[in-house]
Amino acid sequence: MIEKLNDEERAVALTTLPEWATVAEPDGISRAFSFSNFVEAFGFMTKVALLAEKADHHPEWSNVYGRVEIMLTTHDAGGLSQRDIDLATSINALAA
Repeated sequence: MIEKLNDEERAVALTTLPEWATVAEPDGISRAFSFSNFVEAFGFMTKVALLAEKADHHPEWSNVYGRVEIMLTTHDAGGLSQRDIDLATSINALAA
């Protein structure tokens, strides 16, 4: 079973993800990405979808034109888990 990060684990993990903001409800992290147009944004979403499917961990997200907003939480754990940190790290690598 996947465990929710405790306060200390969470603090350490989030130091590696300064672009991500904490979300209170549901307990998780979020980040907004901006692209010059819809095609670039959708292409990014496609790459994230492939990562998420491989990890069997799927984001909550939205897309409006060149903006993609992603929120990560692990519902089974009741909040932020290492799976979210790992997926956020992989998403950051795609955006770099």
